[in-house]
Amino acid sequence: MYRNALRGGVAALALGCAIAPALSQETLNLTVATGHPEVFLWVKHVKETFIPTVDAELAKTGDVKINWTEGYGGTIVKLGSETEAFQQGIIDVGQMSGVFNPATMGLLNLTYAMPFGPADARGVTEAVEKALTETEGALAALEEATGVVYIGGGIAIDDYNIASTKELKTIADMNGVKLGGAGPNLAWLAGTGAVGVQGSYVTFYNDIKTGVYDGNIGWMTANVPAKLYEVAPNWNQTQFGAMYIGGLGVSQMQWETFSDETRAAFRAGAAAYTKAYFDEQEARYEAAKKTLTDSGGKIVEFDPAERSAWIEALPNPTAAWADAAEARGEPGRAVLGAYRDNLKATGFTFERDYLAE
Repeated sequence: MYRNALRGGVAALALGCAIAPALSQETLNLTVATGHPEVFLWVKHVKETFIPTVDAELAKTGDVKINWTEGYGGTIVKLGSETEAFQQGIIDVGQMSGVFNPATMGLLNLTYAMPFGPADARGVTEAVEKALTETEGALAALEEATGVVYIGGGIAIDDYNIASTKELKTIADMNGVKLGGAGPNLAWLAGTGAVGVQGSYVTFYNDIKTGVYDGNIGWMTANVPAKLYEVAPNWNQTQFGAMYIGGLGVSQMQWETFSDETRAAFRAGAAAYTKAYFDEQEARYEAAKKTLTDSGGKIVEFDPAERSAWIEALPNPTAAWADAAEARGEPGRAVLGAYRDNLKATGFTFERDYLAE
C-alpha cells in the first residue's frame, strides 16, 4: 500500500511539473485597430504579417500568449482619432501616422515637408527611421505627445502623383482644378492655381464622382485598388516622390508591462511587417499601372521644365513645418537635416535644398 501511495505521489508530482509551464503562461488581451480598411497594404499586413510574426516569436518559449481583438476600416477607431484612442485605452496597438493626426504625430510628416523627393519608398523609409532614431529627443518627444511607443514598422507609399478628370501637363492646366488630399500634401499646390480640398481614400471615389473635387493627390498602388481610374482616369506624373506615412505603435501603458521577450517579439513583428509591405507594394506597382491603362486610364507626362518651375516657385514647405515642430518641443530641423543627409548618402539630392534657405 505504501508503495502504491508513493507511486501515486510521484506520478502526481510529475504531472504537476509537466503542467506548471502551461499554468504560468501569461495571457495578454490586446486590441489592434485601424481607421483604413484591409484593402490597403498597410492594414492588410497588420493582419497577415505583424500579428502572426509576433505570435510566432512568442510561441518559441510559450511564456506569453496574446488574445487579439482586431478592428479595421473604422470599426473600432475612426481615421484621425488614433491618438485619442490610444490614450483612452480603446486600442493597444495600431498605426502611428502624422497625416491624419498632425497635432500629436506631426513629427512623422517630415517627408511631406520636403516634396519632389525620391520615388524609392523603401529607401525613403530607411532614411526617415534612421533620422528619427539617431536624432536626439525625436522619438522621446513623440512618445511624450502621444503616450504611444514607436516600435518600428515604418512604411512609405509609392511616388505621389495627381489623378484627375482632365489632363494636367503644365502649371496653367492646374488653374481652378479642385483636388482632394490629406492636409500635409495640399500645401504642394501653392502657386499652381489648383484648389486643395481635405479628403482621404475613404471618400475620394464618391467625392470625385459627385463633383466635390476633380481628382486627388495619391499613389498608384492605392488609386488602382480604389478604382479611382473610373472617375479620374488621367494619371498625371508630377512626381512628388514617395512619402513616409508612419509606423506601428504600442500604448505606453501596455509597453511598460511587457517583458523583454515580448518587446523583442513586437519589434520583430514590426520589421517583418515593413519587409512584407514593401515586397508586395513593389510587386503590385507594375500590375496596378497595367490595370489603370487596361481599364481606360491614361498616363500623362507632366512637362519636366514646368515641374522645375513649380519646385522653384513653391513657398518653402519646410519652414512652417519646422517652426510648428520646434514649437511642440520636437527637433524638427535636426530630423529634416538628418533625413536629407541620409538620402544624399545613398545618392539622391533634392533639386532644391529647402533647408539651405
